[in-house]
Amino acid sequence: MQSLPSTISWTENGSEHHALWRSESGFPAPQRVVIADDRMTADAAFRLASEGTAMLWRGDYHNARQLLQAMGRRTLKKPHKSAATPRDAFNQHRQAQSQRARTLGMLLIQVDAGHVIALRRAPDVQLACEQAYGAAGAPYVLSLRELLGVIGAYEWRRNGVPIPALGGERIHPHYGVFSPVRGEYLDLVAQAPLPAPLPELVFDIGTGTGVLAAILARRGIGHVVATDMEARALACARDNLERLGLMQQVELLQADLFPPGRASLIVCNPPWLPARPSSVLEHAVYDPDSRMLKGFLDGLAAHLLPGGEGWLILSDFAEHLGLRSRDDLLAMIASAGLQVAGRHDIRPRHPKASDPSDPLAGARVQEVTSLWRLRAA
Repeated sequence: MQSLPSTISWTENGSEHHALWRSESGFPAPQRVVIADDRMTADAAFRLASEGTAMLWRGDYHNARQLLQAMGRRTLKKPHKSAATPRDAFNQHRQAQSQRARTLGMLLIQVDAGHVIALRRAPDVQLACEQAYGAAGAPYVLSLRELLGVIGAYEWRRNGVPIPALGGERIHPHYGVFSPVRGEYLDLVAQAPLPAPLPELVFDIGTGTGVLAAILARRGIGHVVATDMEARALACARDNLERLGLMQQVELLQADLFPPGRASLIVCNPPWLPARPSSVLEHAVYDPDSRMLKGFLDGLAAHLLPGGEGWLILSDFAEHLGLRSRDDLLAMIASAGLQVAGRHDIRPRHPKASDPSDPLAGARVQEVTSLWRLRAA
């Protein structure tokens, strides 16, 4: 994510133009920009994008969407090298994803002040963009691909995701906050036996949408302290907990991992893969050098009350990809002064788990998500 605003420049009708540049993925503003409209062919657009030249669209909005789809099909035509190991397959997949994102990110849209798009048949994106970016007092440029992501996130937030572990009530993810679409890890937290006696205080580390805090509160926990580093996540969690009528039971706190004090139960669902994220949403999936996992484990014993438990919710997908071994995980647990009191496992149910065309299908078919019950040694 960008930390400082940047600008993009282009020449149009013989004049130099400038605007703010937006990229949640952190891609820098393209240095070469040409004007494109409905006369642009998919082959020409794909060639320009592959060479690093961006196209600022001035034609029909729906034609731009169709052009982007056609470019996307061309990115899939490149032959894939056979991978010697699951780790090689993962690295090739990530590299292909990154290259595809950069290529498709070269089709640009200008959005005027007030989040208005001055193109034929352009949709009203004001509410979607306000939710993602806040107010816009000046024009800006972003990739059409990112704009479509903003619009999609707006629909997710408006409609919500039904959560069986909450009796079918919905969680509404905000833009930039990972959606709880993988229900199996929620079932683990909803069904695992709570420590006896019932904990009076529980910490939810890295709360995101607030879904785990909500499940714990619905299980009868009187006080849940839910933390997150990201302001977006805390705003999202507050919105969801207010909708569910649970704010009297849940306290939200901006913190890097643990809040002050100790608790009888501490729950954490860290990112599952030790790799570098390339966008905002990927921070919920990729954890560089296992930073959050190690931080949770290393600080857990000091924040548990005597006899308390830490629940680590973690997929073993990284193990099947060769990114982290089971011995590595067990060594992290032991070096943190912890012992395993038990483990509950569940198989994933998401569509990719049984999709043979997925580049990582060999690892996905073996994946198990676990709730590790940890105690101070």
